[in-house]
Amino acid sequence: MPTRRETLTQTLAVAGLLASAGLLPSAAHAAYSKALFDAKTPSEVYKALGASAPVESKDVILTAPDIAENGAVVPLGVSTALSGVKALLILVEKNPNTATALFHVSDAVEANFTTRAKLGQSSDVLAVAQMADGRLLFAKKEVKVTLGGCGG
Repeated sequence: MPTRRETLTQTLAVAGLLASAGLLPSAAHAAYSKALFDAKTPSEVYKALGASAPVESKDVILTAPDIAENGAVVPLGVSTALSGVKALLILVEKNPNTATALFHVSDAVEANFTTRAKLGQSSDVLAVAQMADGRLLFAKKEVKVTLGGCGG
């Protein structure tokens, strides 16, 4: 029976091999996500993605209520049938942190996601599709909040 020290040594050795083979998440990915989710405006989100301003597209579909009775739990969805989509994002312009959700997409995944988000006040909500070629496409809708979700 291996000792605790031997098990720890073997685990660290395997982790080192996986890291050297590029099979563990890298620090660059963590920094990318941190900058993205720390962004205070849509422009800062686009900068964190390394892209310029998005172009409105009817191929990106945003599902959101016109009026949210309770801003603490607003159902939001994003979908697209476009090919070459790398990621889908949901942005809430007037939230303290604009990026609300990020979904990585591949050919093996149907690009259709739903979530619930907190909206502190009425705001424009954007669904953004990041394409493999670097373009950003978006759909936008105003959601009116009758009962604030962020202490309002």
